[in-house]
Amino acid sequence: MFETSVYKNRRARLKEKVKSGLVLILGNGEAPANYTDNTYKFRQDSSFLYFFGLNQPGFAGVIDIDSGDEYIFGNDVDMDDIIWMGPQPSVKDMAARVGVSKTAPFARLADCMKTAISQGRRIHFLPPYRFRNMLLLEELLGIRPALVKNYASLELIKAVVDLRSVKEPCEIEEITKACNIGYEMHTAAMRNCKPGVKEQYIAGLIEGIAASYGSMVSFPVILSQNGETLHNHDHSQILQEGRMMLTDAGAEEVSHYCSDFTRTVPVGGKFLTRQKEVYNIVLAANNKAIEIAKPGVTYQYVHLEVCKVLAQGLKDLGLMKGDVNEAVAAGAHALFMPHGLGHMMGLDVHDMEDLGQIYVGYDDETRPIDQFGTSSLRMGRRLQEGFVITDEPGCYFIPALIDQWRAQGMHKEFLNYDKIETFKDFGGIRLEDDILIIPGGSRFLGDKRTPITVEEVEEIMR
Repeated sequence: MFETSVYKNRRARLKEKVKSGLVLILGNGEAPANYTDNTYKFRQDSSFLYFFGLNQPGFAGVIDIDSGDEYIFGNDVDMDDIIWMGPQPSVKDMAARVGVSKTAPFARLADCMKTAISQGRRIHFLPPYRFRNMLLLEELLGIRPALVKNYASLELIKAVVDLRSVKEPCEIEEITKACNIGYEMHTAAMRNCKPGVKEQYIAGLIEGIAASYGSMVSFPVILSQNGETLHNHDHSQILQEGRMMLTDAGAEEVSHYCSDFTRTVPVGGKFLTRQKEVYNIVLAANNKAIEIAKPGVTYQYVHLEVCKVLAQGLKDLGLMKGDVNEAVAAGAHALFMPHGLGHMMGLDVHDMEDLGQIYVGYDDETRPIDQFGTSSLRMGRRLQEGFVITDEPGCYFIPALIDQWRAQGMHKEFLNYDKIETFKDFGGIRLEDDILIIPGGSRFLGDKRTPITVEEVEEIMR
C-alpha cells in the first residue's frame, strides 16, 4: 500500500475528469475453487486497488462527484472470523489509511444506490468481468447481467484509462521489483533447460520463485519447446537436444504490479546455426523498438518499423523476397509474426484490458489496422512519458498457417515457400522486455536486463 496522499490525489484527479454523479467502484469477493471454503488465491480488482488501495475481499468504493464525499462500504469481522483469521483492523481504520473518512456496512450500499436512482443521478461504473459483480450490479441498479456491460460508463472508462496509463514514480518502483523477480525466474529457466528435463518441472520452478517473494505469476506460464504456438500452456513434453524452449512468464509483486518477459533458449545451451540466424533477427527487431519508442510516436508506427526489420532479416535468409516496405504494407510478414508488438502493463499484465482494449491501446487519433497480424496489436496509440509497455517481437514457423497460405497462394511475390518449407520443424522465437517511456526515448525496467544476446544466453546456460 502506498502513502495515503497517493490515493487521495488519484481520487481528486478522477473527480476532475468525471463531470457529475456517483462513481461506483466494486472490489472483488472470494471465488470458490471447488467448494465455498476452499477459494482461489484472492485477487483484488485493479481499479479498486488503484483508487482505494484495500486488498481484502468484500469492499466497494463510492465517490460523490457533486459533493466530493468518498465512502468505503464493507463489513467488520465477527468473532468467527477472528477465530479462523486472527484479529483484523476495522473498516474505519483501513479506510483511514487511504484517506477515506466515511464508511458503512456493505448492505448499506444498496440504500446509497437506491437514493441516487430516486434522485435521477447518474451512476458511473466500470464494465464487470466477474459474474459475482454482474449479479451484484443487477441487485443494486436493476440491470440484467447480460446487459450490464452496455451500461458501463464510457466517461469513467476513459478517465480511469487516462489516469492509470501514466505511471507514478511509486508505481515504477513496484514494477521494477516485479521485473527483478522476473529476472530470477527466467535465468533459473535458462539454467535448467537441459535435454531430458520435463517442461512442467521448469514451469513449476519459476512459479515457485514468484511465490517465494510473496507474490505470484502475473499470468499462467507459457513454456514450451513448441514455441510456434503463441500461448502454449501445455508443459507435458520432455526437452530434446536441438530444440528451443520459449518461456513467457512474469511476476506479480505483492502490490500486484506486474512484469512480463519472454526468452527463447536452446535446449542444452548452444544455438544451432539457423537458430542463431533467426534469433538475431528477432533480437534486432526488439532493439529497434527500444531505439525508436519515445514520447510523441505512436506504438503502431513502432510496430510497423519493427516488422520491417523482421522482413529484411528474413529476406536476407532467403525466406522472403521483394520490397520490404511493400511486403509489410501487404501483411506478408504476418506469416512469421501474427501478433502485435506489445501492450500496456501495470497493475494488470495486460493493463486495463477489462476496460476495453480499444480504449486502452487506441484513441480517436490512432485506430486499429484491419489486417491479419497487425489487427492483433493491442497498443497502437501515441506514446507518453510514463507509459509502461512490452516490446515483444517474434518469428514463428506455424506449419498449419504455412500450408494454408501456400495453398491459397498468399503473398507469393514476397514469400519463398520452398525455403519456408524447410523451416516447418523450427518452432518459434519471441523476445520480450518491459520498457518505460522517458523524456526523449525509452529504457528497460528492472535493475538489469535479462540475458538476451546469443553470447549472454549461452554463457549463463553454460
